[in-house]
Amino acid sequence: MGEVYLAHDTQLDRTVALKILPENVAADLTRLQRFIQEAKAASGLNHPNILTVYEIGQTDSIHFIACEYIEGETLRHYLSSARMRLNEVLDICIQVTSALATAHQAGIIHRDLKPENIMIRRDGIVKVLDFGLAKLTAHESADVNAEAPTKAILKTDPGTVLGTAIYMSPEQARGIPVDARTDIFSIGVVLYEMVTGCLPFAGSTSSEVLASILSEKEPQPLARYSREVPAELERVVSKALRKNRDERYQTIKDFVLDLKSLKQELEFAAKLERSTPPELQGAGGAATPTDGLAVSTEASKAAVQTAVEGTRATSGADYNLLSRITRHRGGALLGLAALAAVAAAVAYFAYSRNAERGDSGAIRSIAVLPFTNADGNPDAEYLSDGISESLINSLSQLPGVKVIARSSSFRYRGKEVDPQEVANALGVEAILTGRVVQRGDNLLISAELVKAIDKTQVWGEQYNRKATDVLQVQSEISSEIAEKPRLRLTASARQQLAKSETMNPQAYELLLQALFYRNKGGSENDKKAIEYLSQATAVDPAYATAYAQLSESYRGLAVQGVLDPKDGIPQAKAAARKALELDESLADAHYAQAGLELDGWDWATAEREYKRAIELNPNLAKAHAGYSQYFSVTGRHEQAIAEIKRTRELDPLSPLGKAAVGERLRNARQYDQAIEALKTSLERHQNFPNMHRSLGRVYAAKGQYAEAIVAYQEAIRLGQDTSIMGIYLGTAYALGGERERARAILKRLQTSNQYVSPAKLAVLYAALGERDQAFASLERAYAVRDLQMQFLGVDPDYDSLRSDPRFPDLLRRVGLPQ
Repeated sequence: MGEVYLAHDTQLDRTVALKILPENVAADLTRLQRFIQEAKAASGLNHPNILTVYEIGQTDSIHFIACEYIEGETLRHYLSSARMRLNEVLDICIQVTSALATAHQAGIIHRDLKPENIMIRRDGIVKVLDFGLAKLTAHESADVNAEAPTKAILKTDPGTVLGTAIYMSPEQARGIPVDARTDIFSIGVVLYEMVTGCLPFAGSTSSEVLASILSEKEPQPLARYSREVPAELERVVSKALRKNRDERYQTIKDFVLDLKSLKQELEFAAKLERSTPPELQGAGGAATPTDGLAVSTEASKAAVQTAVEGTRATSGADYNLLSRITRHRGGALLGLAALAAVAAAVAYFAYSRNAERGDSGAIRSIAVLPFTNADGNPDAEYLSDGISESLINSLSQLPGVKVIARSSSFRYRGKEVDPQEVANALGVEAILTGRVVQRGDNLLISAELVKAIDKTQVWGEQYNRKATDVLQVQSEISSEIAEKPRLRLTASARQQLAKSETMNPQAYELLLQALFYRNKGGSENDKKAIEYLSQATAVDPAYATAYAQLSESYRGLAVQGVLDPKDGIPQAKAAARKALELDESLADAHYAQAGLELDGWDWATAEREYKRAIELNPNLAKAHAGYSQYFSVTGRHEQAIAEIKRTRELDPLSPLGKAAVGERLRNARQYDQAIEALKTSLERHQNFPNMHRSLGRVYAAKGQYAEAIVAYQEAIRLGQDTSIMGIYLGTAYALGGERERARAILKRLQTSNQYVSPAKLAVLYAALGERDQAFASLERAYAVRDLQMQFLGVDPDYDSLRSDPRFPDLLRRVGLPQ
């Protein structure tokens, strides 16, 4: 990238490093741009482990960067001259990853991490330099969108490969868009090399190296090179080098935390070993099998047990440390007296560390991950999924405990996960996991609750039951978790958990089948769900939950236009009414009723029902989303955005919730914020049609019809080919000047057998300049109480009609603010 000289700054009287781009290189615009990019990237960062850039400039035809002078050596030189100790390796890696954390927070990805770009000063301070390949991520809104900036994808020309081959991530080697996780892979390679003196992916040429990186073959374990490597370091390095970036550390901060924790454990172990009396160490630090046994007493045994149990309760990581350090290299146990002292020390250490964290021991937030279908039998998927969903529903009723919604926790379905990673992504303290094995009529169900901060098991149990007892198992798991003192539940909360929705195992199984199909998505699966729910209510006519879910399913098909509302809504109302008659305390029943009241323009009752549903189950994410919609359509936009933020807290990974953010901002006329939020979310949910539809609607509201058309077409391509989508596309065509295409869509809708919302059809008429037809369509919508009329007051689609005196009259009759 250039020539570097030692220079003296005569104005500030300091020694600097002067990087100069020679004239012949400066003539290459690409290299010049990278030179300038390096200066801009580094100069915007302020961190003790990042090279400080003082100035970028040009004199005559010479381009230069003036930066701090580092008196030291590169990590490459250091590696070649000495065998590194493990504490040195961790210290260097912690400094490098801390620097990267600051860069990633600023939206900058290095993309060329290697020992040549890491320098070690004589005082041990590490500096990361050469941001020549760095690139800025897209900045995002600080509003209610919510993806971490480190997930912004960098666009490079397709097939372009930049960087140094042996340190490249698989995605960088393929020349596809990369994000901050590419730096995590690269520093993982550097860490591997520091520990072993070898590269994880080797080859005699760059092509061979790239082939090794892109292959499915994993690197050799660290233990092959050294038996002294701790198992935890093996796990950390392996995780950083996962070839699938979704299985890698998702943020550099998580990587830093694990490295610091490991370094702290090793330092503590070394301190304990130094303090162990020589008579207990044996020759070469290895105790003999009988060392210390003579001085053991029942009291010391009890002390050991107390210390160990106390340590288990406070920190699993520290208990694992205790297990490791009570065995020396020869494998012999320390004496019980020494063990008692060690256990007490570890227990105190763990207690102190938890106290520093402000950890009271109480669990205030949980995510239930989908139970594993251990047999892999597709016919049993509904069972493992259903048990997980039932537990979410039960635990979500706990007062003062946040429980993540199904649509977010189930994104980890079928994946091996790290509790800390999942907890960070979902914003919870504890993770409940489990597995289901079916053998004929028998079920083996195991479950465990893990506290994520230290990976300690708070609770775990196995159940061997008949398949017909699955309902009882679900109830037992909920109740036993409730009994744990860390949840500190009231007696009434425990009773709520133990409450059984049905005593009929067949009805419960039918409910699980229904939810399984409905959660798969698509109108055909929704229809199957209705079939199963109808059977469940026939088997157990007193099953309130089945009726509430049946109401939701009928209303969902009516809202989508799959069912004519005059057919679907009466069915939904009857089912909701029955659910409330059977169990007035069922939050899902009140949620179902609230949606129907919203559709029927009974605004006061809708609000009351949403509030009641949230009161009964504060964790019911869909109730917060519905309440947000109520606020939005009644023009209370600040409250709408606040409620959708609460929905995102409970359901952080749901694409539906992210799309709803854009819709709420659109109705509030915050178009730029809506576009930014939706485009950020699209980086992770490219195949979610609602996201494209919502983005298209914002573009259309802003008058960017070409962009709206592209977004609508993508939503249709992804499967959302409904009459409403046809109206949106036709409207964009009409307003964008392609009137013939718009009329072709109008003609098709007028002759369609599919239900077409007259309220929405009015929008297409208005776009074509047929105002009278638009109002005639709105009158038809009023007469049939069309579900889309609730948006009349806030939807920008109707803005062209608002000046007509007929419009305020419609708003008055619907009961919306004028």
